Amino acid sequence: MWLNRASNALTVTAAAALFIALAPSVQAVWPMPSEYHDGKIGVEIKRSDFIIKSNVISSSVLNAAIERYQYLIEHEFFDSPYNFNEGALKTSGYIYSLQVDVQTTQDVLDLETDESYTLEVPIEGKATLSAKTPFGAVRGLETFSQLIVANSGQKIIKNAPIRIVDAPKFTHRGILLDTSRNFYHVDSILRTLDAMSYNKLNVLHWHVVDAFSWPIESKVHPELTEKGAYSMDMRYSYQDVKKIIKYAKNRAIRIMPEFNMPANTFVIGEAHPEIMSCLNKQPNWDKYAVEPPSGQLNIADPRAVSFAFDVITEYSRLFIDLGFHIGGNSINMDCWKEDPVIELYVRDHPGESVESLAVGWFTQMVGKLADVGKIPFLYEDPVLNFNYTSKNTTIMQAWVGEDSVSKLVDKGYRVIASPRNRYYLDCGHGSWLSKFEGSSWCDSYKGWQQIYSYDPLANITEPEKQKLVLGGEVALFSAQSDETTVDRYLWPRASAFAEIMWSGNFDPITNATRDVAKVASRLTDQRFRMVARGIMAEPLQPLWCIRHPEACVHPTVAS
Repeated sequence: MWLNRASNALTVTAAAALFIALAPSVQAVWPMPSEYHDGKIGVEIKRSDFIIKSNVISSSVLNAAIERYQYLIEHEFFDSPYNFNEGALKTSGYIYSLQVDVQTTQDVLDLETDESYTLEVPIEGKATLSAKTPFGAVRGLETFSQLIVANSGQKIIKNAPIRIVDAPKFTHRGILLDTSRNFYHVDSILRTLDAMSYNKLNVLHWHVVDAFSWPIESKVHPELTEKGAYSMDMRYSYQDVKKIIKYAKNRAIRIMPEFNMPANTFVIGEAHPEIMSCLNKQPNWDKYAVEPPSGQLNIADPRAVSFAFDVITEYSRLFIDLGFHIGGNSINMDCWKEDPVIELYVRDHPGESVESLAVGWFTQMVGKLADVGKIPFLYEDPVLNFNYTSKNTTIMQAWVGEDSVSKLVDKGYRVIASPRNRYYLDCGHGSWLSKFEGSSWCDSYKGWQQIYSYDPLANITEPEKQKLVLGGEVALFSAQSDETTVDRYLWPRASAFAEIMWSGNFDPITNATRDVAKVASRLTDQRFRMVARGIMAEPLQPLWCIRHPEACVHPTVAS
């Protein structure tokens, strides 16, 4: 599938002017490596017999990557926007091969996976790529492919010799994709994984279900999909999920599922209304939920607990990643306080309350995840709103605001940063409610500059607490997105996020904050490369600005 897509879109004719003297070869690499050194000699890639070789043959991940990048390097003719009117560049010498060496073929992909690599491109002969794991080699192969540009019918690498020593700053660099509000066919998910690999992102947080639909097959409760999927062709079979997981792993990407409970669960009520509270309250749904349709699992009903255990047990076997997200956000207390079953339970159990029931719910869910060998992921709400205390093995996702990150690490939790004011990519398109003229709850639109300028470690000064910030995720909830918009909603804004997660916004040589105006030119280059590879990333500027980057800086910034 990847080869078919790539062969249709591997040539781009992009025009932009920038003095080559100001654009060292490493500018072609996105995200910026943590360490690089380059020279001044151009070398040609000998297309007729260039080959990628490896010291191992037993790694399926590495073998698949070598096949992909061998094809890509043979067929891609990327003409960088920087090369507008550049003319033929003189080269000295040829690169005939890339030797890939890995220390181990061990291919477990988790939070501890080593993605580091060292890449060396000489002025003649053989380039070398060394990595500790096949996944580090995958990252290095992407870097090598980005160094190659087309020039007057040749494929060249500028400014050799090049030495890159690279490793990610954060171990969790993800995209949350919601497939419940609107459906994404498998091919669009695979294309998103391709784009993630081009940007060295490593986690697809699959928000599989939500209140709106249950699109994934269940063998334990088949009625969930039968009654909860939008249609027969808007479902993910076990085979689909396994295909996505394998495809992702070959690109060094983990698939972490989320089954959000106990809130945002209206769709469960389509099959099991007996275990639900405040099910589809109309017209005053806003009293019981942040968005229609309302519905939360009844936390006082043992059948709801048993059902949730079934979900965890079944899908923890299907999804092989150690991480398993059980949601926990957007809980509405009125929904439960007005439920007659819960009212009766609290009355008959002195000392109990709706809040204590909620704490008990999460205690049971986290315990169940531990029983099946998973690392629990939760949104911040139970800890910061209900004084729920979990084991430190639980990883919290901070989403309400930037200060949530520091609040959670202060409590000793490992944290994934997803502040909605920076990282929610679905925002800024107005309200999706049919009779409401106001803005949406998470407006405004998050431009790439806003994303790039956010530091997840801001206001966290103690080194031990900084280590608790594992990384971050940009989120694409899909009330106003589907597979027709996913490319442009994600890219290249998720690329800006990817660089912050990989190497931060500090120049590795000067340690100064990177000039955003210069970053814009580099990000434009990455956007054109993704378009050349079949990712319909949205444009960042008019073509005139790409050709005249110094003329499109705001005067207050330039001064």
